[in-house]
This record gives sequence, C-alpha cells and structure tokens, in this order.
Amino acid sequence: MLTFLRRLLLSTATLVVVTSPVFAAGKLSPVLYTSLAHAAPELNPHALKGALSAMQCAVSNGAKPSRHLAIIDYSQPSTERRLWIFDLSKKKLVLRDLVAHGSNSGENFATQFSNREGSFQSSLGLFRTQESYSGTHGYSLRMDGLEPGFNDMARDRAIVIHAADYVNPLWSKRQGRIGRSQGCPAVRPQIARQVIDRLKNGQFMFSWYPDQRWLKSSPYLNCQPQQIASILSTHAS
Repeated sequence: MLTFLRRLLLSTATLVVVTSPVFAAGKLSPVLYTSLAHAAPELNPHALKGALSAMQCAVSNGAKPSRHLAIIDYSQPSTERRLWIFDLSKKKLVLRDLVAHGSNSGENFATQFSNREGSFQSSLGLFRTQESYSGTHGYSLRMDGLEPGFNDMARDRAIVIHAADYVNPLWSKRQGRIGRSQGCPAVRPQIARQVIDRLKNGQFMFSWYPDQRWLKSSPYLNCQPQQIASILSTHAS
C-alpha cells in the first residue's frame, strides 16, 4: 500500500512539472520521442521527455550529438530494470537492466541526491560519458556531470559506471533491494562491458527523479543558452 501511494504521489508531482513551460524549452523532437516511447513503452514518459529535452538543448547550444542515450529513472525501485540505453540513429532500445544507487540515497528507493564528495549519494541531471579504463572495479567508464551544483563534481567524486556483484536480483529476495554503491551507477558484471562499450567516448546519460529544486534549476531542462555554452566550453563538448 505504501509503495502504491508513493508511486501515485511521484506520478502526480512529475506530471505537474513536466506539463509546465520548462519542458517546452528543450524543443524535443516529437518524432524521436514517439519512436523511443514506442520502443520502450514501460519507460516513465516524464523521464524520457526530460532526457530528450535536456539532450536537445545541449546539442542546440554547441554539444556534439551522440549516438547513444542512457536514461536512469531513479523514481523506480532498485529492484526494477531502471537503466535504459537507446541507439538514437536507429531509434531503438538496445538495453534495459538493473542499476544501483548510492548507499545514502535510500534503501530500495532513492530519494536523496547529492553532488558532494563523500556523500555516497547518486546525482541527478545530464552527464557526458568519457574514457573507459581498467581500475579497482575492472573495466569502468568515467563521465563528466554537466549540471553545476547537481552533478558537476562527478569526476572529482570518481562517479563512474562499473561492474558490481551486488547488482544482483537475488539480493532483492533477501534484502528487499539490490546492493548499493558509493554513488556510482553500478551495473551487473554480466552486462558491464556491453554497457560501457555502448556509452564510452561522448554519449549522453541522464539521471531522472522529480526533485523540485533540480527541475526548477537545471540549465538544460530550462534551456538557458548562455549558461550551457559556458558549461560546454569547459568540457570541450
């Protein structure tokens, strides 16, 4: 019952925000949205609209287009396959799977987000993936957060995509959730290489949750050209 009420409240809050003029600013392509929504009918439409609006605003203001787009819908529990990866040129879904959130973001549901080092929380907003490397967690992928105050400390915090044994549906049977990270969007070892190879070298990743402060402040969802141009110039996008 509590889960149902929580989802109802999330849906209501998100609907109010997504139907506001903020999301008109990104000028998302209705053709692309329709194609991806058809390819992934179970994806939260608000998360998809937000991702496409943010990405389109970035590209319209100087960012290089990417072939792939990853969306994480943190309004869904960790036991759900809430990571979605799309091939934008083919307008199709290429992967849907589990993804972890930070240990201090919540239990099965992530509700708290941070950009602060040492917070062990996940971050929201638009990211640009960068180089792959081999590190503590094996084959991993670095990325840069493009939203000041919300995710731009990602590289300093070592927020990367990596494999983790605790991203395992068997954990949910014992603990009611999968394992949690230190803020990284960790994935199952069985799919880590596939995820990283699709997303490395300048793809877009978008982490969604109907957080009012972020939704009202995001330079991409609100499409603020001057601020975005400044941000992208620092990342040589």
